Amino acid sequence: MESLSAAGRKEFEAFATGIADNARALSLPRFRRPVDVTLKGDMSPVTAVDRGVESMLRERIEHAWPTHGLLGEEYGATRTDAEFVWSIDPIDGTRSFISGWPLWGTLLALLHRGRPVMGLLDMPALDERWIGHVGVGTTMNGRPCRTTGCEALADATLYTTTPDMFDAAEWARFDRTSRAAYSRRFGGDCYGYGMLASGHIDAVIEANLMPYDYLAIAPVVQAAGGVMTDWEGRDLGLDSGGRVVAAATPALHRAIIASLQQD
Repeated sequence: MESLSAAGRKEFEAFATGIADNARALSLPRFRRPVDVTLKGDMSPVTAVDRGVESMLRERIEHAWPTHGLLGEEYGATRTDAEFVWSIDPIDGTRSFISGWPLWGTLLALLHRGRPVMGLLDMPALDERWIGHVGVGTTMNGRPCRTTGCEALADATLYTTTPDMFDAAEWARFDRTSRAAYSRRFGGDCYGYGMLASGHIDAVIEANLMPYDYLAIAPVVQAAGGVMTDWEGRDLGLDSGGRVVAAATPALHRAIIASLQQD
């Protein structure tokens, strides 16, 4: 997968870090404070904080990079056929945000020719931030981080956010695979992927995601030494389905894919 030039990485990272700071300044003061919640058409919750953060991010990106495309959870897609496209999830884990649970984050990705090459995962309530550049490396709060060396499913600690994200057939495949792991745990939203990139857990399997849920995560995991694809082992992009596998090593990823594909 193509990576950015050193100059390009520096410029885009500085910009992404700056607007992530701005997003944190909007969202964190509203955390654990009264907030109005409405339901979208898919019955997922949304708040004025989600919308305000995304509006700010879109405005900043469009001002700095007027030819770039945009994909956001709250305000949709613009110019997604552009050479460079930004993906925005203003608050990944809105249910966590509105219930006072600190495992919510802001996700930013930069795609080049349809593939995510830079990802930023910011956890405002925890003061933790991962930035990954494909082909280069991932940092957490400025320090390099790496996935574990776990290669066997039987040795893996495996996470997913909730059983509710799987349909019946998907749950059967997830249940079989996760029960073969050393440990399976639930919860975390985007935070599980940060824990994977930092070497604290070994795998995440999820379903029913949207592109803005995983496009920022993929570079963070991959640049830390891990592998992240769909359930069929294909690279992730704008048109990938909602099922993803992230694993600490290629061997563990192959084992998970093989288990998920069993009849």
